[in-house]
Amino acid sequence: MSDFLQPMLAALDDAPLADPRLVYEPKYDGIRTIAEVHPGSAVRLWSRLGNEKTAQFPEVAAALAAWGRRLPDTVILDGELVALDAQGRPTGFQQLQGRIHVAAGANEPRASVAFIVFDVLRAAGHDLRECTLLERRSVLERLMRKATKAKSVVLRLSEQVRGDGRALYERALKSGWEGLIAKHVDSRYRSGKRTPEWRKLKILHEQEFVIGGWTEPRHARTYFGALLLGVYEDDALVYVGHVGTGFDKRELARVMVLLQRREVSVCPFTDRPKTNDRPHWIKPDLVAQIKFTEWTADAKLRHPVYLGLRDDKSAREVRREAGGRLHASTRARLPEAEAFHRARRPDAAGRASATRVTGGGSRPRGATANAGARRERTHERPADGSPSAEEITALVRAFEHLEGARQDATLDLGGGRSIAVTNLHKPFWPSLKLTKGDLFRFYVQVAPVLLPAIADRPLVMKRYPNGVDAKPFYQHRATNVPPCVRTETVREPSTGGGTKPADASRTHVIGGDLLTVLYTTQLAAISQDPWFSRVQSLGDADFVALDLDPSSGVRFRQVLDVARAIHDELESIGAVGVPKTSGSSGLHIYVPLPPSTPYEAGLLFCQIIATVVAHKHPKIATVERTVSARGRRVYVDFLQNVMGKTLASAYSARASEYAGVSTPLTWAEIEAGVDREDFTIRTVPARLAKVGDLWAALRKAKGVDLTRAAKYGR
Repeated sequence: MSDFLQPMLAALDDAPLADPRLVYEPKYDGIRTIAEVHPGSAVRLWSRLGNEKTAQFPEVAAALAAWGRRLPDTVILDGELVALDAQGRPTGFQQLQGRIHVAAGANEPRASVAFIVFDVLRAAGHDLRECTLLERRSVLERLMRKATKAKSVVLRLSEQVRGDGRALYERALKSGWEGLIAKHVDSRYRSGKRTPEWRKLKILHEQEFVIGGWTEPRHARTYFGALLLGVYEDDALVYVGHVGTGFDKRELARVMVLLQRREVSVCPFTDRPKTNDRPHWIKPDLVAQIKFTEWTADAKLRHPVYLGLRDDKSAREVRREAGGRLHASTRARLPEAEAFHRARRPDAAGRASATRVTGGGSRPRGATANAGARRERTHERPADGSPSAEEITALVRAFEHLEGARQDATLDLGGGRSIAVTNLHKPFWPSLKLTKGDLFRFYVQVAPVLLPAIADRPLVMKRYPNGVDAKPFYQHRATNVPPCVRTETVREPSTGGGTKPADASRTHVIGGDLLTVLYTTQLAAISQDPWFSRVQSLGDADFVALDLDPSSGVRFRQVLDVARAIHDELESIGAVGVPKTSGSSGLHIYVPLPPSTPYEAGLLFCQIIATVVAHKHPKIATVERTVSARGRRVYVDFLQNVMGKTLASAYSARASEYAGVSTPLTWAEIEAGVDREDFTIRTVPARLAKVGDLWAALRKAKGVDLTRAAKYGR
């Protein structure tokens, strides 16, 4: 699809109902639609997945054609196709079913519909997506003035209030709306992106589910008894319940035809559900809209009602959504994780808790009971967003309980942000009896110092789904990522120099958030491997690194000797060097760079230092790339300093045989001598409590004087 045809998406995050930086709109329950209105009255309507809807909604196309007859240039609008009730008010998605599935020209009654416009992407020959929301709204109101003045039934401007959404929220409760959308006034339009600049505040439980099968009908019922429903967690389809109400005879017959076309012999769910009647399985590519009262404690739907099928949503995108009004009974407690609940318990004023753990299977829970209350923290949180000391303690206890009980669960970190964690008892270091749960606990404990080290940096994941003794694989591209995990599309460097074309870009997970670390750990990415640059300035390296890689048979004390030699050279030119163990067999020495330093300059600096050290200490150090030419020396690798290359971050666990951690050291420790195997996921948290964050020195230090370094190289 054209970039213009991919709508910006809202995140399911909490938002205050009174904030001068936000505007509030009703969340219309219809089909998200991009409308292209061209000069000469040509109109095309597109759903979110790129399906054309023009023929199915001819009155909307006609209204837009009449509206745009005198336009000098193409206008692209974003809005919602909605059904109208007898009073002309927007109503639920279910009322659109007769319109979605009626062929063009069919002689059947058609429900009244409207196109409610809430954004403009292009007008008067200009791409407006880099304008702020308020600027785009001003343009849209001018464009829609004629339709608004005429009180057009079919073509409408969305309702919007700024700064205080409480009255709109009360109307939503009384009118049974699906919810509200809160949008930041300065938000740019990010085509195809889901960002917290737009946030969905759901009031009622209603979402999409994947159909994985059906059951035989009972008694006088025809066609089928119930649809078997699921949601995706990573690549697994998880059963969440069945729905047998909400169908009329005609819909039963229509859906049955679609089910029979897709029938397969294998159950598509991860665990075969128990059913009262004989089940049939299908290829899971049908998506149904379902409303329901709540999630049960065992993560099943209560009182579900079928609303219709959706052809504008991909089955692989369907995840369990947080949000809505949940009763206290839906919050399953973990007996040994009570401290985690206490860490985020509501305060005396009754404000909603911001973080909790939910169990009974890998299923997200919803938002708290008071959806209108502004979320406030009950414990002081570090300014960089790291977990507080209370949250760390509680999370560690929760992981201990889950692993001991061999129980999967969902961690709800507040603001609609949750992550499923599974198989915590799985051995990751079998010989050391260290598990996936041990890795989770380690990363929670070091999060306050790890997160600043990887903040805003694209991550490359090296995944070990079967532990360190099995073969790993690299994952550069982020796929099927939960909406609350930050991703960015990054143009990759080419292997032959220069940069790849735009269509070679990759979507990367971006570091800097505890939930993101938990997500990559859930995927069995043992180490945290960030770029040397941040997404805000991908072409500029913030630091460079010399990777000290000992040849086979070389002892670690020789690596320390080479590190001391490098330290001497850095000191001679007034450069700061910050050392850390690699977490495996070697050492890394990082040097901060001045702002806006391109990778090429940093690479040249490292090449100079490495070459000088190898020349002065030829018996212990080398820059020979060929392994056979290195002998029993330490290879000083300066070639990691290229855009897109990575090294394990400070405080990153490693898939080494001793479960090492890439641990910052002082130069005094290097001089005195250390044992690399002293720094593991078992020992580093206690070391942190004693020595603090040694890696902060890298962020605080002044960048190396490259002019002086160049003279030194000559």
